[in-house]
Amino acid sequence: MLTATIFLPLLTGLVVLALPRGRPGLARHVALGGAILTLAAALALWAGFEPGGGLQWRATLPWIPSVGAAYDVAVSGLSLSLILLTALLLTVVMVYVLGEHDRAHAHAFLFLLLATGLIGLFAAQDLLLFYLFFEVGLVPMYFIVGIWGGERRRYAALKFFLYTRAGSLAMLLGFLALYLAMEPHTFSLPAIVQARPLDRTPLAGGLVFLALLLGFGVKLPVVPLHNWLPDAHVEAPTEGSVVLAGLQLKMGGYGMLAVLLPVLPETASRFGWLLVALALASLLHGALAALAQSDMKRLVAYTSVNHMGFVTLGVAVAALAGNEGVRRLALNGAAVQMVSHGFLTGGMFLLVGMLQHRAGTRELARFGGLIGAMPAFSGLFGLLAFGSLGLPGLSGFIAEFQAIGAALQLSAWVAALAVLALVVTTAVYLRLMTGLLMGRAPPDMPALPPLTAAEAGAAGALAALAVGIGVLPAVLVALLDGTTAALAHLP
Repeated sequence: MLTATIFLPLLTGLVVLALPRGRPGLARHVALGGAILTLAAALALWAGFEPGGGLQWRATLPWIPSVGAAYDVAVSGLSLSLILLTALLLTVVMVYVLGEHDRAHAHAFLFLLLATGLIGLFAAQDLLLFYLFFEVGLVPMYFIVGIWGGERRRYAALKFFLYTRAGSLAMLLGFLALYLAMEPHTFSLPAIVQARPLDRTPLAGGLVFLALLLGFGVKLPVVPLHNWLPDAHVEAPTEGSVVLAGLQLKMGGYGMLAVLLPVLPETASRFGWLLVALALASLLHGALAALAQSDMKRLVAYTSVNHMGFVTLGVAVAALAGNEGVRRLALNGAAVQMVSHGFLTGGMFLLVGMLQHRAGTRELARFGGLIGAMPAFSGLFGLLAFGSLGLPGLSGFIAEFQAIGAALQLSAWVAALAVLALVVTTAVYLRLMTGLLMGRAPPDMPALPPLTAAEAGAAGALAALAVGIGVLPAVLVALLDGTTAALAHLP
């Protein structure tokens, strides 16, 4: 079942490529059908998953026996939650682009290939397989931005690829060092976690930690490795921004939680205050940079830097705290933040894209008074914005409350700076909502048609899930708790 879930999007993509070129509508519907089947398969994994039961749905096959690499996949609570998020956002994106016929076959294939890379990454239990899926999850976005992006799409695509390629090569070097340190040599992640061969070797462990931090930090991204993100988001098509923010950034967060912390827990503790510094820099810089933006897409892109700072903060607190309960709280906050951000920021990018498609601009000053002209859009936008700033009753609050609560037990100063960043983020979203939804429409603003049923359904599903997690967080926390409890228990 897990292997079927991983490769179903790729299989669907190959079917799409084989369809007649004169039938773009058929290609779109087949791609949507494959996305729905992938979501159904992911839900079946969830239905058969036992919370707190460790790795499940495991499948292993020899792959490259001469180097100790295997096709080894399984799911934990953390990886299953991200697989569900991937399948859901893939379906939302396929609904959003259903009416688009520009090179529909290639466009759909790239998104389906990307989904296979992401689901495979979240399931991989072999580091070489992890690296393979990591690359498969990155390369399609280069073409999505470079072909369907804005005016500076080639520059943004090249910048995205160079940054992420440099990070992935650093990560590969770290994996090779771990492989060589194992006796016998193996890429098996569970075996490496159990042995932790370099964790008590200060120099080698420190170098591997920094290599992995570079690889995962570029993708998350953390400041100062974030420079590629605003350009990629601004130039990417709307559906590309949804996947980039909602899913691809989680590759970095998942790597920190599933590889960096369990493989090098003592080294992470030694470098814990570096992680704290990176987290606070990301929180504050992301919020302040967003406050200065007039382009709504660039603004939402910088808020992603801020929101992912809470993931880094959770990892940092888990690395430094001596109390197992504090570590568990921090890890739960980081994990919930990844899922919550996928819903909230994915939905925000969808709505900004819908607005740009109608008005031909993303400049905040060109809008106003939409609460009267587009009430359905305004309601969804307000709901997602309030969730993003951490209003109680929505998913953002659940994540940030846990991360800040754990940070407070580590250091009052760290928690105070995180709260300051949250205050600035609140100002960002209030400015955005005030300028967009309230007041009077500028004289040059064209008449904007209301959301279609497909558009309202795509954005509404993400908003509803954000409310669901905010009201009933125990459903998600129960899924994550086995993973975070095992990580918190590491010495």
